[in-house]
Amino acid sequence: MRVLITGGAGFIGSHLSDFYYSNGHDVTIIDNFSTGSNTNIDHLKNKIKVVSGDIRDTKLIQGLVKDSDLVLHMAAALGVKTILESPIESISTNVIGSEVVLNAATEFGTRIIIASTSEIYGKNPKQPLSETDDRVVGAPQKIRWSYSDAKAIEEAMAFALNKEKQLPVTTIRLFNTVGPRQTGEYGMVIPRFIENALTDKPLTVYGDGLQSRSFCHVYDVVRAITLIASTEHTVANVFNIGNTTSITISELAAKIIAVLGSKSSIEYMSYENAYQTGFEDLQSRIPNIEKITDSIGWAPKLTLDDIISDVADYIRTN
Repeated sequence: MRVLITGGAGFIGSHLSDFYYSNGHDVTIIDNFSTGSNTNIDHLKNKIKVVSGDIRDTKLIQGLVKDSDLVLHMAAALGVKTILESPIESISTNVIGSEVVLNAATEFGTRIIIASTSEIYGKNPKQPLSETDDRVVGAPQKIRWSYSDAKAIEEAMAFALNKEKQLPVTTIRLFNTVGPRQTGEYGMVIPRFIENALTDKPLTVYGDGLQSRSFCHVYDVVRAITLIASTEHTVANVFNIGNTTSITISELAAKIIAVLGSKSSIEYMSYENAYQTGFEDLQSRIPNIEKITDSIGWAPKLTLDDIISDVADYIRTN
């Protein structure tokens, strides 16, 4: 099978590249390397096709999709930090880029998985969150919600193309995927904490630390995505992918210090000092994964301890 992965040099995309290559498929990735890294795919050099380019390049994308049997659309502007610092570019990438990829898949009738996000749900207080729950987002001037809005438009385009032109598409909503190759550079909390804990530097918690999150190992996420892609009845569906076990950020910091035997302290910083204007946080976000479990039998197998250990090992060796 010929597999095209947009954002294939990124954190999750590179692990998907590993999976499909190791299972004997022909893999092509396209990445503009703004957040993706050659380091993530160096071990695949001369084994997969790597295209440096922009997903908004219609001619380029059409040519790549035409020669593919499966498209995994993982490319996106990611991370709260990126969205706040480059909102216009982020919106353009996430909306126009997705439109180009989805239209190409429609033109050639290519099976496609699009990666959406738990940000879709915004600050809906209902927990856990199910695929049919409403979006509750803040004012447009709260720039962080532009990511949620852009991904909602992407999902709506996918839904419309499936209904109108039978595009074989599945949408996945990822909840805090974590693991080796993820960087703390874009505000991701676990690699940021672990990088500091390994050198006994303070772990900085934003806000009061009582906000809670659930974290899912990238290996579990790859298993979910590849199962969905190989299962016909998942077409025209939306699935949450995440772990249902939550932890507060303060508890997370203390756990990382304990697991790694670090001498780090925990410090607190206000959101006003941590982020520029336009940030708004939410108290909790936990997925309901009954739908994906019922559909393909998937549930996460790896724990937060596994995540901490694997991320720490990766950082130590890189």
